Amino acid sequence: MSEYRASLNWKRDRDDLKYATYTRDHTWSFHEGESVPVSSAPEFPGNAERVDSEETFVAAISACHVLTFRAVAAKHRFVVVADSDAAVGYTKMNSEGRLAITLVELRPEIAFSGEMLPTPEQIDSMDQLSHQECFIANSVNSEIVVVPVTPEGRLTIRPRVDTNRPLRPLVVDAGSWPQDIKAYEPS
Repeated sequence: MSEYRASLNWKRDRDDLKYATYTRDHTWSFHEGESVPVSSAPEFPGNAERVDSEETFVAAISACHVLTFRAVAAKHRFVVVADSDAAVGYTKMNSEGRLAITLVELRPEIAFSGEMLPTPEQIDSMDQLSHQECFIANSVNSEIVVVPVTPEGRLTIRPRVDTNRPLRPLVVDAGSWPQDIKAYEPS
């Protein structure tokens, strides 16, 4: 079993500890002395100039998915040359009436190069396997929807394997897709 550690340090900055005025600023520390200045989200009321726990929750899910996708692609001998994700987490009341991040949408853009390029069907298959094998996604109650972006900006929406979320069409601008690398051509 692996262990993952983080330390949190916060210090009161005023005599009173009123909800509206106490500082939410704190620091996370990780191995090798890496420190990250953190706060709560501005609506709770945190410091908008610092990363917040909600953003890092979404980023952790995104990173796990993308890293797992790269591993799956490498095992199939596909060469990933660039990837990015514009993940978004949404809060609302959960079934117990508590505020929670109930939905995380991942929007990975992945570019390939080399002699062997994956078909859209192979990308779908690798994406589904990546989602199923992402241990962070497997550790949370949030619904996670993978919304892959193709080079032309069309989106194919696939819900998490164990959900019945209805599909809905979306369109995005793919102007930021790297033009100097060879990406797959959707059929």
